[in-house]
Amino acid sequence: MTQTYEPHLQPVAIASLRPTQMTVGFREVASKRLEWREIAGHDGPDFLGRHMVPVVIGWKKHAYLIDHHHLVRALQEEGVAHVLTSVVADLSDLAKPEFWSVMDHYRWSYPFDAAGERQPHNSLPKSIGGLTDDPYRSLAGAVRRAGGYAKDNTPFSEFMWADFLRNRIDQKLLHRDFKDAEIAALKLARTKSAKHLPGWCGQSD
Repeated sequence: MTQTYEPHLQPVAIASLRPTQMTVGFREVASKRLEWREIAGHDGPDFLGRHMVPVVIGWKKHAYLIDHHHLVRALQEEGVAHVLTSVVADLSDLAKPEFWSVMDHYRWSYPFDAAGERQPHNSLPKSIGGLTDDPYRSLAGAVRRAGGYAKDNTPFSEFMWADFLRNRIDQKLLHRDFKDAEIAALKLARTKSAKHLPGWCGQSD
Protein backbone atom coordinates (compact mmCIF):
# COMPACT_ATOMS: atom_id res chain seq x y z
CA MET A 1 0.00 0.00 0.00
CA THR A 2 1.32 3.41 -0.92
CA GLN A 3 1.40 5.75 2.04
CA THR A 4 0.40 9.36 1.54
CA TYR A 5 0.97 12.11 4.05
CA GLU A 6 -1.73 14.64 3.38
CA PRO A 7 -1.83 17.63 5.73
CA HIS A 8 -5.22 18.83 6.92
CA LEU A 9 -5.10 22.58 7.20
CA GLN A 10 -8.41 22.67 9.04
CA PRO A 11 -7.98 22.12 12.78
CA VAL A 12 -9.13 18.76 14.13
CA ALA A 13 -10.56 18.54 17.64
CA ILE A 14 -8.29 16.62 20.00
CA ALA A 15 -11.42 15.23 21.65
CA SER A 16 -12.32 13.48 18.38
CA LEU A 17 -8.98 11.68 17.94
CA ARG A 18 -8.84 7.95 18.70
CA PRO A 19 -5.67 6.61 20.34
CA THR A 20 -3.95 3.52 18.95
CA GLN A 21 -2.21 2.70 22.22
CA MET A 22 -3.46 2.21 25.77
CA THR A 23 -0.88 4.06 27.85
CA VAL A 24 1.49 6.99 28.00
CA GLY A 25 4.09 7.94 30.58
CA PHE A 26 2.51 10.63 32.75
CA ARG A 27 5.95 12.03 33.61
CA GLU A 28 6.58 12.42 29.89
CA VAL A 29 3.27 14.21 29.50
CA ALA A 30 4.10 16.54 32.40
CA SER A 31 7.44 17.38 30.79
CA LYS A 32 5.78 18.25 27.50
CA ARG A 33 3.24 20.40 29.33
CA LEU A 34 6.12 22.45 30.78
CA GLU A 35 7.70 22.77 27.34
CA TRP A 36 4.41 24.02 25.93
CA ARG A 37 4.01 26.62 28.66
CA GLU A 38 7.44 28.03 27.81
CA ILE A 39 6.55 28.61 24.17
CA ALA A 40 2.76 29.01 24.13
CA GLY A 41 2.80 32.78 24.55
CA HIS A 42 5.22 33.60 21.75
CA ASP A 43 5.44 30.53 19.50
CA GLY A 44 2.33 28.47 20.22
CA PRO A 45 0.50 28.80 16.87
CA ASP A 46 3.70 28.31 14.87
CA PHE A 47 4.62 25.27 16.97
CA LEU A 48 1.24 23.69 16.27
CA GLY A 49 1.65 24.45 12.58
CA ARG A 50 5.02 22.69 12.55
CA HIS A 51 3.81 19.66 14.51
CA MET A 52 1.00 18.11 12.51
CA VAL A 53 0.13 14.77 14.07
CA PRO A 54 -0.15 11.62 11.92
CA VAL A 55 -3.50 9.86 11.72
CA VAL A 56 -5.11 6.99 9.86
CA ILE A 57 -8.73 7.44 8.80
CA GLY A 58 -10.45 4.26 9.85
CA TRP A 59 -13.56 2.61 11.13
CA LYS A 60 -16.58 4.94 10.89
CA LYS A 61 -14.31 7.70 9.54
CA HIS A 62 -12.64 8.17 12.92
CA ALA A 63 -9.18 9.73 12.86
CA TYR A 64 -6.83 7.31 14.65
CA LEU A 65 -3.72 8.93 16.09
CA ILE A 66 -0.67 6.77 15.33
CA ASP A 67 2.09 8.85 16.95
CA HIS A 68 2.67 11.80 19.30
CA HIS A 69 0.20 10.58 21.92
CA HIS A 70 2.25 12.24 24.68
CA LEU A 71 2.28 15.60 22.93
CA VAL A 72 -1.44 15.53 22.15
CA ARG A 73 -2.32 14.51 25.71
CA ALA A 74 -0.12 17.33 27.05
CA LEU A 75 -1.74 19.88 24.74
CA GLN A 76 -5.19 18.75 25.78
CA GLU A 77 -4.31 19.06 29.46
CA GLU A 78 -3.02 22.57 28.76
CA GLY A 79 -6.36 23.56 27.27
CA VAL A 80 -5.50 23.27 23.58
CA ALA A 81 -8.61 22.05 21.78
CA HIS A 82 -7.40 21.49 18.20
CA VAL A 83 -4.37 20.24 16.27
CA LEU A 84 -3.46 19.87 12.62
CA THR A 85 -3.16 16.35 11.23
CA SER A 86 -1.39 14.50 8.43
CA VAL A 87 -3.36 11.60 6.96
CA VAL A 88 -1.02 8.63 6.56
CA ALA A 89 -3.70 6.34 5.08
CA ASP A 90 -7.46 6.19 4.55
CA LEU A 91 -8.72 2.74 5.57
CA SER A 92 -12.30 3.80 6.13
CA ASP A 93 -13.61 1.39 3.49
CA LEU A 94 -12.41 -1.64 5.46
CA ALA A 95 -14.60 -3.68 7.79
CA LYS A 96 -13.58 -3.39 11.42
CA PRO A 97 -11.66 -6.71 11.73
CA GLU A 98 -9.73 -6.05 8.53
CA PHE A 99 -9.02 -2.48 9.59
CA TRP A 100 -7.33 -3.65 12.78
CA SER A 101 -5.48 -6.38 10.92
CA VAL A 102 -3.96 -3.77 8.59
CA MET A 103 -3.18 -1.48 11.54
CA ASP A 104 -1.28 -4.31 13.20
CA HIS A 105 0.50 -5.24 9.98
CA TYR A 106 1.88 -1.72 9.57
CA ARG A 107 2.58 -1.43 13.30
CA TRP A 108 0.21 1.50 13.60
CA SER A 109 -1.35 0.18 16.79
CA TYR A 110 0.02 -0.92 20.15
CA PRO A 111 -2.79 -2.43 22.26
CA PHE A 112 -0.69 -3.26 25.32
CA ASP A 113 -1.64 -2.28 28.86
CA ALA A 114 0.48 -0.85 31.69
CA ALA A 115 1.65 -4.36 32.59
CA GLY A 116 2.93 -4.93 29.06
CA GLU A 117 0.13 -7.39 28.30
CA ARG A 118 -1.60 -7.38 24.92
CA GLN A 119 -5.32 -6.60 25.03
CA PRO A 120 -8.07 -6.78 22.37
CA HIS A 121 -8.43 -3.74 20.18
CA ASN A 122 -11.83 -2.95 21.67
CA SER A 123 -9.99 -2.24 24.94
CA LEU A 124 -8.21 0.76 23.42
CA PRO A 125 -9.44 4.03 24.93
CA LYS A 126 -11.91 6.00 22.84
CA SER A 127 -10.28 9.34 23.59
CA ILE A 128 -6.89 10.85 24.38
CA GLY A 129 -8.11 11.53 27.90
CA GLY A 130 -8.62 7.80 28.40
CA LEU A 131 -4.93 6.96 28.12
CA THR A 132 -3.57 5.52 31.37
CA ASP A 133 -0.13 5.78 32.96
CA ASP A 134 2.75 3.39 32.34
CA PRO A 135 5.57 4.59 34.61
CA TYR A 136 8.05 2.37 32.77
CA ARG A 137 7.35 4.32 29.60
CA SER A 138 8.37 7.45 31.49
CA LEU A 139 11.50 5.65 32.68
CA ALA A 140 12.35 4.60 29.13
CA GLY A 141 12.00 8.20 27.97
CA ALA A 142 14.24 9.47 30.77
CA VAL A 143 16.90 6.89 29.91
CA ARG A 144 16.90 7.95 26.26
CA ARG A 145 17.23 11.63 27.13
CA ALA A 146 20.13 10.76 29.43
CA GLY A 147 21.95 9.05 26.55
CA GLY A 148 21.18 5.46 27.49
CA TYR A 149 20.10 4.67 23.96
CA ALA A 150 19.62 6.53 20.69
CA LYS A 151 16.35 7.79 19.27
CA ASP A 152 15.15 5.28 16.70
CA ASN A 153 12.41 5.26 14.06
CA THR A 154 11.25 1.75 14.97
CA PRO A 155 7.53 2.04 15.80
CA PHE A 156 6.87 2.05 19.56
CA SER A 157 10.60 1.63 20.25
CA GLU A 158 10.35 3.32 23.64
CA PHE A 159 7.64 0.88 24.67
CA MET A 160 10.06 -1.91 23.80
CA TRP A 161 12.55 -0.33 26.18
CA ALA A 162 9.80 0.10 28.76
CA ASP A 163 9.07 -3.63 28.66
CA PHE A 164 12.78 -4.43 28.96
CA LEU A 165 13.03 -2.25 32.07
CA ARG A 166 9.73 -3.52 33.45
CA ASN A 167 11.27 -6.95 33.86
CA ARG A 168 14.44 -5.65 35.53
CA ILE A 169 13.66 -2.54 37.61
CA ASP A 170 11.60 -3.12 40.72
CA GLN A 171 8.29 -1.26 40.68
CA LYS A 172 8.69 -0.26 44.32
CA LEU A 173 11.97 1.47 43.50
CA LEU A 174 10.40 3.19 40.51
CA HIS A 175 7.61 4.67 42.65
CA ARG A 176 9.82 5.44 45.64
CA ASP A 177 12.80 7.08 43.91
CA PHE A 178 12.51 7.70 40.19
CA LYS A 179 16.06 9.08 39.97
CA ASP A 180 17.61 5.97 41.51
CA ALA A 181 15.54 3.86 39.13
CA GLU A 182 16.83 5.94 36.24
CA ILE A 183 20.45 5.42 37.33
CA ALA A 184 19.91 1.67 37.53
CA ALA A 185 18.13 1.68 34.17
CA LEU A 186 20.98 3.59 32.52
CA LYS A 187 23.41 0.87 33.57
CA LEU A 188 21.11 -1.83 32.24
CA ALA A 189 20.64 -0.02 28.94
CA ARG A 190 24.35 -0.37 28.11
CA THR A 191 24.52 -4.11 28.86
CA LYS A 192 24.44 -6.85 26.23
CA SER A 193 21.07 -8.00 27.52
CA ALA A 194 19.63 -4.91 25.79
CA LYS A 195 21.49 -5.24 22.48
CA HIS A 196 18.38 -6.51 20.69
CA LEU A 197 16.57 -3.22 21.34
CA PRO A 198 16.40 -0.32 18.85
CA GLY A 199 18.94 2.42 19.48
CA TRP A 200 21.18 0.27 21.74
CA CYS A 201 24.44 2.11 22.44
CA GLY A 202 26.35 -0.50 24.41
CA GLN A 203 29.77 -1.84 23.55
CA SER A 204 29.70 -4.78 21.17
CA ASP A 205 32.35 -7.47 20.87
